[in-house]
Amino acid sequence: MGVHREGLIESVRDILAKAGFYVSRPITMRSVSFDVVARRDRVLLILKVLSNVDAFSKGNAEELKVLSETLEASPLAIGERSGSGEIEEGIVYSRFGIPIISVDTLSDYVLEGVPPFIFAAPGGLYVKLDSEMLRKLREERSISLGTLAEVAGVSRRTIQMYESGMGAMIDVATRLEKFLKELLVVPLDPFAYTPETERRLVELGKLDFFGQEIFGILDRLGYSIVPTVKCPFEALTSDERAIILTGLGKDESRLAEKARTVGDISKITEHSSVIFIERVRSKRSIGGTPLVGKDELKKMDESDKLFDLVISRSRSDEKR
Repeated sequence: MGVHREGLIESVRDILAKAGFYVSRPITMRSVSFDVVARRDRVLLILKVLSNVDAFSKGNAEELKVLSETLEASPLAIGERSGSGEIEEGIVYSRFGIPIISVDTLSDYVLEGVPPFIFAAPGGLYVKLDSEMLRKLREERSISLGTLAEVAGVSRRTIQMYESGMGAMIDVATRLEKFLKELLVVPLDPFAYTPETERRLVELGKLDFFGQEIFGILDRLGYSIVPTVKCPFEALTSDERAIILTGLGKDESRLAEKARTVGDISKITEHSSVIFIERVRSKRSIGGTPLVGKDELKKMDESDKLFDLVISRSRSDEKR
């Protein structure tokens, strides 16, 4: 991670902390799709921070969408520039369906309560109109679609699309507001994200033997499994009781770092975590993340037993 990006991540963490968010430590593990998670009340953010947002790949976006949908979170990228110029303050950009804003826009929104009003899309800069208000004003004042279209300099069909929620270019919105003598432009919420049904990122059959064995047992126990690719953990597993951030601890030299990272994320997301290893020795948990041996998992015949063990070991770690 470059020194400049490290500073950018720290700026983002500082802003969120000042705004009352619980913020994770920076996630420094290689090839991870996000850098920070943060929570304030019911708002859970999964953030990627980049100097140049052109480095934000489709794979990263797909992973963030899967995580956000499963964890009921909002994905967000914070950047400084792209190949076409600076990420400007007060504008919401997007890449592969993920909102992108500048550090200043984030600060204005969470610290000052000043939302952005403009979003960038193919063709230029746009604003969101109060579509209900637009239709209500037109009907109450008996203004025809044709008249409003002529005022705005667009087609009748376009006016109908504005009334259905389509964004408008800034100059068009200005003309409509001036003619109707009403404010129509509404603020944007950079944290608003409508989950999309995404394909699974990897098939379980593509995992190594240890991974296939662990997730095969979890599947037999009745857990739903959403594998991940660019995460500190290998999957999100869930049943009717809980979502568990699930890792595989095959590399003992990196087990402690992985467990602490996953434990930190689990605290912010308010979900349990576990790392499966070949066999448990003296340590039953690291950094708030329970360790469960493959031999222990094999003996289980109900998902409740695994959940109870995970909770028990995470609590024993808290007491130490």
